[in-house]
Amino acid sequence: MELIQSFSVDHTKIIPGIFTSRVDTVDQGTVTTYDIRLKKPNREPVIDVAAMHSLEHIIATFLRNDEDWKDEIIYWGPMGCLTGFYLILKGNRAPREIYDLLLRAFKSVEHADEVPGATAVNCGHYLMHNLGMAKWYAAEFAAYLEANAGNPEIFEYPKSERLVTDDGKHFYDS
Repeated sequence: MELIQSFSVDHTKIIPGIFTSRVDTVDQGTVTTYDIRLKKPNREPVIDVAAMHSLEHIIATFLRNDEDWKDEIIYWGPMGCLTGFYLILKGNRAPREIYDLLLRAFKSVEHADEVPGATAVNCGHYLMHNLGMAKWYAAEFAAYLEANAGNPEIFEYPKSERLVTDDGKHFYDS
């Protein structure tokens, strides 16, 4: 069984940033999945679940309404490990090319007066939101992006080396 690409990233070395997770060719062209990592895996506390849910709603709404990008957005959603989000876009751009979009998206959370779609009709768990904490995490990440804009490490995944047995099988440690 092949190790999926997101598990080939060395999670002991990854830092917050904007990374290309995978590039796929589909019938309609190319799509790219980006890892928008807000927390250092296994070294920082994860994002609060209710705040993560609120960030998902607010930023998805922002992205799908951005005049320059709305037609490129396929998906915005949380990682199961609660350390960041996945963004899927049409095309294949370098992470630096979506930096401004993501900085604007996270800064937009500051101005949210409510969480879009946080009703029983629109959301599968509408009571699990925390706008105040979502604002805190968004401000923290936006400040981090601004402070590290010139740091190439926030745009490049650290890769892990996997052992391969004599008969060609991959050793999995996760």
